[in-house]
Amino acid sequence: MKILTVLGARPQFIKAAAVSRAIRRHNEANGEPVREVIVHTGQHFDANMSDVFFEQLEIPRPDHHLGIAGLGHGAMTGRMLEGIETLIQAEKPDWVLLYGDTNSTLAGALAAAKLHVRVAHVEAGLRSFNMRMPEEVNRIVADRVSTALFCPTEAAVENLRAEGVTTGVHNVGDVMFDVSLFYRERARRETKILTQLGVEERRFALVTCHRAENTDDPDRLAGIVNAIGTIARSLRVVLPLHPRTRKLLEAARLTDRLDGVTIAEPLSYLDMIALEQAATVILTDSGGVQKEAFFYGVPCITMRDETEWVETVECGANRLAGASTDAILSAFDHVMANGAVAPTVAPYGSGRAADDIVARILS
Repeated sequence: MKILTVLGARPQFIKAAAVSRAIRRHNEANGEPVREVIVHTGQHFDANMSDVFFEQLEIPRPDHHLGIAGLGHGAMTGRMLEGIETLIQAEKPDWVLLYGDTNSTLAGALAAAKLHVRVAHVEAGLRSFNMRMPEEVNRIVADRVSTALFCPTEAAVENLRAEGVTTGVHNVGDVMFDVSLFYRERARRETKILTQLGVEERRFALVTCHRAENTDDPDRLAGIVNAIGTIARSLRVVLPLHPRTRKLLEAARLTDRLDGVTIAEPLSYLDMIALEQAATVILTDSGGVQKEAFFYGVPCITMRDETEWVETVECGANRLAGASTDAILSAFDHVMANGAVAPTVAPYGSGRAADDIVARILS
């Protein structure tokens, strides 16, 4: 069997590493080789995706690199569609395997469907119910053309059922939980990031902000920055800053409001999860970071109006604050007064999602 895996961003590579390991385990145990061909569209340039990234995290390097980045949604998706279609015709895979909700996911889904190749979608069924988000459009389209829909939670299964999609739907758990279990101790053991930044465990807030709905809206960005600046007066704040966000902050003349905030360059994956585990509280607009906070038992404040990871909110581990300064500060005060909430639920499976995905594809 041959599987063609389409990836476009660092988080997708990290999730796919868990499934690649499960494929290797299957091959070693059964002597029935599954051939995985990895395609990197190039969608997100990430300076941290160097040779060290692949070596440290034991992630297979891509077999094909399309080098498509820095374009608008239409141009980027169109070129990816063309490139992936050519590779599918050349490689003749039995399955095209996709992750998440990027333009790479959309292009892979469309290319495979039009060539009548079965599509497997990991993280199927997630919904923000906000059609202004390009990610929402991408994930809905990918789900509609998928043969196998691998859901991370029961809520994702219910979302698909509400849309009339019930065939080929499997709640396998969250592959990100697999990843967190695999890397958490390695990060604590190997990284020196706390020393490098001069922060102490449980004595700082970790902040990430990158979503276009926040960074491209001057009012939302200002609300977030004002809140971060205020928090930094009472608790050390670490802010790894993507170059694009940095540029938008400078253009909006908001950088002066971050006095006292420790601004870091984009971090490696191990550095990031070491900081997540050590933080007092995490403020983020990232879906992945919300879940990692939950996995590591760190209180989270989500600077968005909605989240796909509703389980984290329902159990009290995550608070939705939007982007207003007052709402973020209110959520922060609540967290500091009440501390972490010990979840009484385990909605993301047992940490064996990758093995379940491989077994179901093979069957």
